[in-house]
Amino acid sequence: MTDLPTMPVPVTIKAIVEETPSIRTFYFDPAIPSSPGQFVMVWVPGVDEIPMALSSEYSITVQRVGDATAAMFKLAVGDKLGIRGPLGNGFAVSGRTLAIGGGVGVAPLLNLVTAGEVSTFLLGARTKDELLFAPVIASACSLRIATDDGTAGLHGFVTDLMDEIDLADYDHICVCGPEIMMVKVLDRLNKAGLAERGQFSLHRYMKCGLGICGSCSMDPRGLRVCRDGPVFTGIDLLETEFGKYTRDATGSRVHFPPLHPEKKDEKSGE
Repeated sequence: MTDLPTMPVPVTIKAIVEETPSIRTFYFDPAIPSSPGQFVMVWVPGVDEIPMALSSEYSITVQRVGDATAAMFKLAVGDKLGIRGPLGNGFAVSGRTLAIGGGVGVAPLLNLVTAGEVSTFLLGARTKDELLFAPVIASACSLRIATDDGTAGLHGFVTDLMDEIDLADYDHICVCGPEIMMVKVLDRLNKAGLAERGQFSLHRYMKCGLGICGSCSMDPRGLRVCRDGPVFTGIDLLETEFGKYTRDATGSRVHFPPLHPEKKDEKSGE
């Protein structure tokens, strides 16, 4: 068994970039070498430790959604964070890869893009101003955009862009975003007989990140997002709680809105 980091490494914030009105990227030193899709536990001194996807080996991209991220948004260059990781598994790709990202869920897919592993990227957001990393993605692969309000690209949901391509042309389909979005992607892949090609990066409440506490376990098989994921194949997620509910800090179920009528929530959580 691979040794897992149990203590955070102190890192210094070197730059803060406002990507959208609600999302910032924090660049830090030293770097945290990782595979695309792995995550870290970020300790905000005096506040909390929360899971975060790496957008590069020296950055995390953060949406303000709770106490810990609100505290991060008050930090400045020169301040410190504690980072424990990398943790979990990542995306495993070869051949032609389709990436589908929504909101801040684009962050863990960015490493695939910059590594030259993505052929086509379907990018979604509520509005043009919330599109994340669009110029970087467009410079590396074919980019298609959808916005809820029609201010950029297709007027609709990122899943609607799936109707414009032949999914069977891709060996791997890597997905991250709001879970209500991802379950719709899985539904389309399953109906096309391509669920095994899907790789989905999940977010769950985590306390330890080491597979010990069980706070991120998923019904009914007890899969732990921190150790068995955060990336799961579509086959792994069929007949699970995926898209139905998550749990809060007390372990109580938090249900998602029904799939129909279609609604989209770009908030993917801390």
